[in-house]
Amino acid sequence: MDSAGLIDRLLDVIEQDIAPVTQAGVARGNKLFGAAILRKSDLSVVVAETNNEIENPLWHGEMHAIKRFFELPADQRPDTKDCLFLATHEPCSLCLSGITWSGFDNFYFLFSHEDSRDSFAIPYDIQILKAVYATPDPETGTVSPDRPLYNATNQYWTSHNIARMIAGLDRGHRETLLARFDDVNALYADLSAAYQKDKGNKGIPLA
Repeated sequence: MDSAGLIDRLLDVIEQDIAPVTQAGVARGNKLFGAAILRKSDLSVVVAETNNEIENPLWHGEMHAIKRFFELPADQRPDTKDCLFLATHEPCSLCLSGITWSGFDNFYFLFSHEDSRDSFAIPYDIQILKAVYATPDPETGTVSPDRPLYNATNQYWTSHNIARMIAGLDRGHRETLLARFDDVNALYADLSAAYQKDKGNKGIPLA
């Protein structure tokens, strides 16, 4: 499958598999982050999940999907190396670690850390990556503002920014997929508004 076909399929999964469970999760007071695990062979969905922080503050969308994935019977669960990991939002430090320790060799995401901060009013991903992991230069005592928050390609996995993938397509495919992206963006703007309206009432530490 070419890049345009892959992106189209990933947007299908976000709209049809992740967003519905996320809508129910947001109604219960959870954040709007979700994830799905697909088979690389045919892009069929193995697990689609959403944030469940009202049960456990570690159950971010990605972590909850990983939990559900490993609860599947072994004979129904593909090897992580045979799977594609899809996150609606760029994984935070917790979820980056969860993806790594679980053995996935890739992940794709639609909304960036900056989108989470600026469009969805959830700034903790960037704040934690900077406060906990960005050690200062021993000579200057400062951290360069241009320093990447993590290695997007490393010995464990390669990350893929779907928005950047769309930008790199030919004009026809780009315009078609940008229209789809706009629809998904509007869907998540509505979910964000619902979450922001009632956040802080469910005991989530970083609401």
